[in-house]
Amino acid sequence: MGHLQTGPRGPSRRAETITEWPGGAGRAAPGGHSADIVPDFELIVGQPRQSFRWTVHDHPYPFAKWHYHPEYELHLIQKTSGKMFVGDYIGNFEPGNLVLTGPNLPHNWVSDNVVGLTIRDRDMLIQFSDETVRDMMRVAPELEEVEPLLDDARFGIEFHGEAARFGAQVLQRIGTAGPARRMLYFLELLDELNRTREKTILSSRNYAPTLDHAVSDTISRAIDFLIGKLGEEIRLSDVAHHCGMSDAAFSRFFKKNTGHGFVRYVNRMRVNRACVLLTQQDRPVTEICYDTGFNNLSNFNRQFLAMCGMTPSEYRRHAKRNLKKSPDPYRRDPDSPHVHTENAATLQRGLADDAGSSHKAAGRSDRGRRVNA
Repeated sequence: MGHLQTGPRGPSRRAETITEWPGGAGRAAPGGHSADIVPDFELIVGQPRQSFRWTVHDHPYPFAKWHYHPEYELHLIQKTSGKMFVGDYIGNFEPGNLVLTGPNLPHNWVSDNVVGLTIRDRDMLIQFSDETVRDMMRVAPELEEVEPLLDDARFGIEFHGEAARFGAQVLQRIGTAGPARRMLYFLELLDELNRTREKTILSSRNYAPTLDHAVSDTISRAIDFLIGKLGEEIRLSDVAHHCGMSDAAFSRFFKKNTGHGFVRYVNRMRVNRACVLLTQQDRPVTEICYDTGFNNLSNFNRQFLAMCGMTPSEYRRHAKRNLKKSPDPYRRDPDSPHVHTENAATLQRGLADDAGSSHKAAGRSDRGRRVNA
């Protein structure tokens, strides 16, 4: 398929009708159009003290599917080729494919000839909310210049040539940079992708996806409930009742739409909250342990170590020593004698790896289980 390169406000490319199911190559789509296929809602969970999320995905990735989310996503294919589905557009992709999708625009990348193979780091991506960029614009009005990029992202943008190569290089740098430089790279990336003419609008301007807003509303209700009860005992049955669902149905629903088992997700919320308290307060670690809903110190230390790569005490020392230059709790301090220095990509992978490791438990119900974090 040919590409029409346009300016930031240029005309869109007329999209092709999707005639294949975006969840798997070679299968017929029900009704022949993407509008007939309701995409799955995906909840994106960021990490504490980060304005945007950087991660890499392997293939197979258990939650790669025809889906949408409220965040923008800049998505780079590093390995494999196949077909990409963005809104009502279908096209081919290969290594170097760089695409920006806007809020609630369904998308998926389906690789060819990879059945039974494990492809490490097939995708690299960043995700950021519209709220984050708008907040930055209020502080720095100069950033309003990238508004055309955000507008066109609602229909999906594919970048080509030097723009795509530049984007791939900056994404790589973000994965290994410290917090302040990550933000500089992020702003540089938005500026360059906004100014380049090496881009194609993918989906048609009149595309209106059929979204299951009831799903996102239910997830929001569940998350709001969890936030309000985070320091207390939480049972899955309580949240299920709050959302008007049975325990078993809510467990399956939550796993499908967040990529996490219920207990695992609540533990991560509590660890994120503990990170904030450890940084902002001088209270004993034991108090913070119980205030964030953990019922014993040993489990708190174990969960914290698994998610942050260091104990709560080590994290507090690290954060106080490096708060001004490195406020990222998921970045190891290379000068610390107690913490191993690991590949930054492994550390930043965060929730993606958690989701994959918990995939075997997808069918197991958390019915009636106390969140024993």
